Formats: sequence, C-alpha cells, structure tokens
Amino acid sequence: MDARNPGSRPPRALVLDTDGVLLDSAGLHAAAWKTALDACLEAVAGERQPPFDAEGEYRRFVDGRSRYDGAAAFLAARGLELPAGTPRDPPGRATIRAVAARKEQAFVDLLRTEGATAFDDARPALAALGEADVSCAAVSASRHARALIRAAGLAGLLTAIVDGEDAARLGLAGKPDPALFLHAAALLGHSPRETAVAEDALAGIEAARRGGFGLVVGVDRTPSRSSTAPLRDQGADLVVPDLLTLVRSVWGERG
Repeated sequence: MDARNPGSRPPRALVLDTDGVLLDSAGLHAAAWKTALDACLEAVAGERQPPFDAEGEYRRFVDGRSRYDGAAAFLAARGLELPAGTPRDPPGRATIRAVAARKEQAFVDLLRTEGATAFDDARPALAALGEADVSCAAVSASRHARALIRAAGLAGLLTAIVDGEDAARLGLAGKPDPALFLHAAALLGHSPRETAVAEDALAGIEAARRGGFGLVVGVDRTPSRSSTAPLRDQGADLVVPDLLTLVRSVWGERG
C-alpha cells in the first residue's frame, strides 16, 4: 500500500534507478569521479581546494546526474568556472566536457578490471514484483546501463530499460529533471500517480517528486544508514535498506 495513504491501492508499476539500487556499481562511479575531479581541482585551483569527497560530495552533486551535469554542478558548488567545451573534447581538465570525458574513461577502466554485479536482493525482488503483476523499468543516466543490466542477468525481469543512450537520442533532460522517469512510466503504460520510484540518489528523489509519482522510495544501502535522513529530507515517502524490504512494505509478503 502507499506509504502516504495506507488505505490506497499499491502502485501498479515501479521505476528503479540502476546504479546503487539494482547494480553494485555506484562505488565505481564515485571512484571514477574522484579520478577526474581531483585532477581538475589540481589543475585549476592547486592546493586552494581540498580533494573531491567521494562520499558526501558524490551524493550531493554528481550521483544520478549525467556526466556533464554532474561535473558542472560540482565545480559550481566549489565556486570554480570552466568553459563548457564540446562533446568532441578528449579526456582532460580544461573544459567541463573534458572532465566528463575523463570520468567516462576512468569508469570504463574500472569496469574492465573490477566489473559490476547485481545486488543479491535485486533478482528475487524483481521476480516477486513480476508475480504481483507490477511492471518494472530500470533507469540510468549512464550509457553503459543497458549492457550492465543484461550482463547481470536482470534484463528478462524488466519490462523496459531507459539509459543514457536513450536520453541522448530522445533529448531527455537528466535528473533532477523527471524526464527519464516519466519516459519509463510511459513505456510501462502507467501514469506517474500509478507508479513508484526507487532511488538512492538525492537528485533522483527530487526528480521523482517533481514528476508527481505516486510513491517515492529512497534506498539506503550504506552500512550505517547514513543516507536515510538526507533521502527523507529530499522528499522520499519511505526509505528502505534493500529491494526485498520495499516489496514486503508496499506490495505485501511476496519477497
């Protein structure tokens, strides 16, 4: 049932963020961002700026956003300015596009050496949702998401996948704009009010709230549950430690 309205019907569809919710890949993204942003800070500001915080600043400024938007948001928060650059800029430190390209390069290198896997609860939770006739879609700003979801063996449990390639092709704005989530709900054939969103990023919670989704769920997988309060403050109706808890809390004892 809806966490905000106990007498209401449970959502008929669920849109899930990919990195940090379905796949254990958020740490790779954070490490890749640190590689790119620390190099940028050293070049632009030297010792006048502390290194990028791969926990707090990652969650506040870049988690859930496109590479370009994430780099721009972080640099703006530090009071630094770089030219926007062009999508053809090679990996580097001189433009926002170059920093974003450096993050992409670092992420691909980490994927090659470490890989990304699904969380243990992802498959049984998606299977339980399928048995409950809840349509599910995965959303990510990453252009790698579709391939990673397939490699993790989750694609067959999802009705739709919306990733960075789709966003670029369709001109969909990145989070905190709700465009990705709204497109996923449309692919599932349900209105936002009939659809829940599960997110671990603050930008994603904001996007779901702005999109008018019927239930906005924060997923806090941190060992100390350090993200629970920020997710609630951002507007999450419910915060859970994993997807099986979400299934049991909203759709009943199916997980």
